[in-house]
Amino acid sequence: MTDQDAATGDERRAQLAGSLARVRARIAAACAAAGRDRSEVTMIGVTKTYPASDVSLLAGLGVTDVGENRDQEAAGKAAEVAAAGVDVRWHFVGQLQRNKCRSVVGYADVVHSVDSVRLATALAEAARRHRDRPLDVLVQVSIDGDPARGGAVAGSVDIDRGLDLVAAEVARHQPLRLAGLMAVAPLGWEPERAFGRLADIVAGFRVDHPTATALSAGMSGDLEAAIAHGATHVRIGSALLGKRPTLR
Repeated sequence: MTDQDAATGDERRAQLAGSLARVRARIAAACAAAGRDRSEVTMIGVTKTYPASDVSLLAGLGVTDVGENRDQEAAGKAAEVAAAGVDVRWHFVGQLQRNKCRSVVGYADVVHSVDSVRLATALAEAARRHRDRPLDVLVQVSIDGDPARGGAVAGSVDIDRGLDLVAAEVARHQPLRLAGLMAVAPLGWEPERAFGRLADIVAGFRVDHPTATALSAGMSGDLEAAIAHGATHVRIGSALLGKRPTLR
């Protein structure tokens, strides 16, 4: 490593430390406003488009949960981080295709985006064949009930996208562990409206799945509203790592 590389690394670490302090302060304030204990909320640093070196720097600052959206980026990054001796908990938070399940089960500790029975079945099969430990799964739920936006639909009897059926498919496969729900606020919805609706869905879901208590909701722009309505995990990208490079 050259002196210039070291200086650049130190500068980036300082940038990340400052951003992390600000995000942690926002989370703490949101928890206090909601009357919740700060320990109830886990921050996931979403590092898509950023290098493995940023993951290592974040780990050194105490960030133990890291999220990725695209398998083609995440798989190599997870391998590079592991080779550097850095231990983090990987969350796959993006849209998952069935043909990527084999790769994802190789590095992910949690998958947030299972939204169909067919995907749950494919993920379970991949986990049985290519994994030697349980895989936590969150079912992605649609807040506005439009499956075209992604997410299983609460109250639907659709044999592939109904929330109850997707959850049941996850729960019945031993390699998978039904951990809870994930959601993204629909475009055009105010966060309070979106996460208030999500809280209603969660309440109904937990009647049948009382141990599936995780709720992944909220990002850089709306984490306060998500925490106010019960989020246990917030997925933070730009507020932590900065404005993302344009994807080509």
